[in-house]
Amino acid sequence: MMAIPQLALKNLLGAGIRTWLNVIVLSFSFVAIIATQGLLEGMNDQVAQAMIDTEYGAGQFWYGSYDPYDPLTLKDGHGVVPPAIDAAIEKGEATAILIVQGSLYVQGRVRPVLIKGIDPGQTVVRLPSSRFRPVPGEIPALAGARMAKSGGMGVGDYVTLQWRDARGTFDAQDARIAEVFSTTVQSVDLNQVWIPLDTLRRVARMENEATLVIARPGFVPPPAPDGWHFKSQDDLLSDIREVVRSKTVGSSVVYVILLLLALLAIFDTQVLSVWRRRKEIGTLMALGMTRLKIIHLFTLEGAAHGVLAALVAALYGIPLLGSLARDGWELPAGVESYGFAIGERLFPVFSVGLVLGTTLLVLATTTVVSFLPVRRIADLKPTDALRGKFT
Repeated sequence: MMAIPQLALKNLLGAGIRTWLNVIVLSFSFVAIIATQGLLEGMNDQVAQAMIDTEYGAGQFWYGSYDPYDPLTLKDGHGVVPPAIDAAIEKGEATAILIVQGSLYVQGRVRPVLIKGIDPGQTVVRLPSSRFRPVPGEIPALAGARMAKSGGMGVGDYVTLQWRDARGTFDAQDARIAEVFSTTVQSVDLNQVWIPLDTLRRVARMENEATLVIARPGFVPPPAPDGWHFKSQDDLLSDIREVVRSKTVGSSVVYVILLLLALLAIFDTQVLSVWRRRKEIGTLMALGMTRLKIIHLFTLEGAAHGVLAALVAALYGIPLLGSLARDGWELPAGVESYGFAIGERLFPVFSVGLVLGTTLLVLATTTVVSFLPVRRIADLKPTDALRGKFT
């Protein structure tokens, strides 16, 4: 008698179009799961890396009660940089940021802004601070592309900045836009104007003070001094990862439906196969094959759908997903309004764990679904099977 795996493959291929329809539908589930998860993983990596490079670094020291999501904490959210942190700044391992609330007057309009001071010589974060061009009597300023567009500003334009210094006195001075930079990170762009740190400290009367200090990636920050507390990279990225996790759960509904449709087709195929092959089952029993081996045979036939689906998915999935990973997915216009630090293209990440995990998931569920309809064979009498009857 032919070995069970060989017999299962022969029976499966002998079913013809019914087998290949199930295999093609199941392969769609393979590719859909891997593509969706890869896009979400790519979005997570792309956003996290952009935030690390531009704003978070290896972590941030915050002064006192400062909270970037609470503007009311900015009034008292600044203090003198302690010697331990100042030494790291001198070595180029960190950079200080001072934030002051203010107003921007441009083209006859006024809008609230955050005036941020940053060292022109810093290399910790990817901001074009080196583009400050000091001119006697002027304050050089940087603005993000979104800020410049919404405010109607361009390079060389003059704007008026107003702020309140540490003594509660309001002051104002003209600033010239030295550079308009483009970035995917909105939290360093919208409603913000960047000026040299020493200039902001001087006009705001906050000598040697900072609101936060960003550590260079790879630098191990010292323990937080009194009055300061350290936010690690994981703490800063927790909100982003939570959003991506929630989107992962939401998108899983789509490929779960696809997978269930494919498994339903395999389940119906197994039920029909057992019903139509009653006499064959009786003949196999009469030839000495045990019920357990017959169950093994039918289960293996159903599970083989998953193996064939993986092979078919590889035929068109590898070129398709490879092209997607290389060229990226062009995002629709206006995606920046959703608040994610993503560029014009999203590049998915297809890890070995993702591919293997998806393959094992589909194979396991296919095997279980293939086994459920054939359990009745365990109670089947050979004589009834030969007569084409079930009891």
